[in-house]
Amino acid sequence: MTQQNGTTVTEFILLGFLVKQEVQYALFLGFLIIFVISLVGNMGMILLINIDSHLHTPMYFFLQHLSFVDLCYTSAITPKMLLNFLASHKSISFSGCMLQLEVYGIFASTECYLLAAMAIDRYVAICNPLRYPVVMSRRACIQLVAGSYFMGSVTASIQIGFLFSLSFCNSNIINHFFCDAPPLLALSCSSIDMNVMMLIIISGFNLSSTVMIVFFSYMYILSAILKMHSATGRHKAFSTCASHLTAVTILYGTLFYMYLHPSSSESQENDKVASVFYGIIIPMLNPLIYSLRNKEVKEAAKILWKCCS
Repeated sequence: MTQQNGTTVTEFILLGFLVKQEVQYALFLGFLIIFVISLVGNMGMILLINIDSHLHTPMYFFLQHLSFVDLCYTSAITPKMLLNFLASHKSISFSGCMLQLEVYGIFASTECYLLAAMAIDRYVAICNPLRYPVVMSRRACIQLVAGSYFMGSVTASIQIGFLFSLSFCNSNIINHFFCDAPPLLALSCSSIDMNVMMLIIISGFNLSSTVMIVFFSYMYILSAILKMHSATGRHKAFSTCASHLTAVTILYGTLFYMYLHPSSSESQENDKVASVFYGIIIPMLNPLIYSLRNKEVKEAAKILWKCCS
């Protein structure tokens, strides 16, 4: 039955990981544990920041939204992937596939802009500490966060709009564990030149613009730190940036590899591994990075634990 968007495909089959059934069960258990840690870590971070008044600062305001974004985009893909490890028919409806890609795309893109906003926050805190309360006012923080969600929504919606213009009539088998743009484009029987160009432009814009903000912010931060005469001050400045810089390096390195490297049939399995890393592993790592490397978060967690116990 032909749909109004010109496609004869009503559902897709997600191949997932091409391994033996015994390995599928092991992967299910492993990813289930990772997903639970992600849920507990990110929800715990959000709860902790809301409860502890000492964490009501711009840096933790951004971190709270980063945890929310991680929670949303890993929840868009992981439950379906876990279900497919146990299911004999690994299908997803056409509308469900587009919805999954839309939700994932919005929050994954938003995370890039949130990390850029956090870099600006660190720049102001270290390079202009006296003006920090004025520059990073609550209004400014809300505007930066709202702008991040807006840019993520717009860029993801543009890609989805172009996907809806395609016809899928050659095959409905996606060589991936979730609906992502590159494997979907490979199934289309329409001309995908415009879609590929838009994917490169939008992904390149999201990554390059936010990376440039992070890069120049840290150039100024490094310059300011090197001018400090106190070793204690330099150590404190470095420690406040270490968690953010670690999260930025892991995320952007994986995304640049995934979306901006030449695609080929031989690289599809490597693409799955990269997708696992930024779609499932990173949402688990972020709360661990910020909690283990952040003294204020650890102190707040200890206080909360004592109150609960």
